[in-house]
Amino acid sequence: MISRRTVNKIEKEARTYFLKAFSCHDWSHIERVEKLALHIGKKEKANLEILKLAVILHDIGRKEEMESKGAFCHAEKGAEIAEKILRRNKIEEDDIQNIVHCIITHRFRNNHIPNTIEAKALYDADKIDSIGAVGIGRAFLFAGKIGAKLHNNKKIDIRKTEAYSEEDSAYREFIVKLSKIKDKILTREGKKLAKIRHNFMAEYFKILQQEVDGKR
Repeated sequence: MISRRTVNKIEKEARTYFLKAFSCHDWSHIERVEKLALHIGKKEKANLEILKLAVILHDIGRKEEMESKGAFCHAEKGAEIAEKILRRNKIEEDDIQNIVHCIITHRFRNNHIPNTIEAKALYDADKIDSIGAVGIGRAFLFAGKIGAKLHNNKKIDIRKTEAYSEEDSAYREFIVKLSKIKDKILTREGKKLAKIRHNFMAEYFKILQQEVDGKR
């Protein structure tokens, strides 16, 4: 059993990696993912102690990824940093390996596949936080940061536009990325939540277009 004192100590250190973080991936993202992951974890009978620590640490490599302009994968870098933190705090070896696995697989890329229920719960929670009302909000935050339009011209094929351009709107994010999230979710409970959030997004962008066209 991992003590509350140890968890609090690790969380305090993890928070230092989010100082001045962009609001799409600041500490509030960790808090939302934690709530989602623990909800999914309870339903799926995951080890919640392992899952909580994995959530706390899963994005600590993101700052280095941003500073390197993508030269580092934040999941891989985060797993490397997290392992050192966990060892300093004398976490048991089996628990360290499970937590590190959760972190390195939460992107599900580069052949890093979530194999434990804890890893699947973290992966799902992280992806679900990018959709629904929160996902729309995050998409508009990002669009505003890069100077993208509020909405796109219907005559433009949005799939042929470029990321980080003025056409990289919240709607473009929905079409090219967010609309596909629900089909990538791994757990039964995660699929239920993702479906609800997906349907909300689809309805929202339908209404947005109606308003842009003056039909609502």
